[in-house]
Amino acid sequence: MKNDLFAELMRSATEALEHARGKRELRTTFLPAPPKPMSAAEVKRLRARVHASQAVFAHYLNVSTKLVQAWESDRRQPEGAALRLLRLAQTFPGLVFESPELPSKLHSSNLYAGKASSTRPLRVAEGSGTTATRTRNSRRVPVAKAGVSQAR
Repeated sequence: MKNDLFAELMRSATEALEHARGKRELRTTFLPAPPKPMSAAEVKRLRARVHASQAVFAHYLNVSTKLVQAWESDRRQPEGAALRLLRLAQTFPGLVFESPELPSKLHSSNLYAGKASSTRPLRVAEGSGTTATRTRNSRRVPVAKAGVSQAR
């Protein structure tokens, strides 16, 4: 066992020496630059552009409504995968928000509450003035602002 380990270390050292002398090419991977930070105003503008409530916007991004509210109030900034997804959505909204031509009314699509225990669809009813709630982990939590009702 020790001989195998020593042989592997010697091979690695030989390859490193060959590379240093220019006799060996190593595989190189170029990574894209990280996305630019996104301000609260940019998040609000993107959400307004796709005609979505904070809850629906959060659902599409697979984040909580509270996180979207924190982004928009400038208490937190999007980071990591969420930031990358927001930048993609800014450039290609149809990629993230279902269709290339975003509907001005979302009532035609069935939406499901993110991270909810049940999979009953939500139906968007513009101007209904109701707030839907859904059971999550044995407690009722608001799913969306006015305009969203649960399908029965």
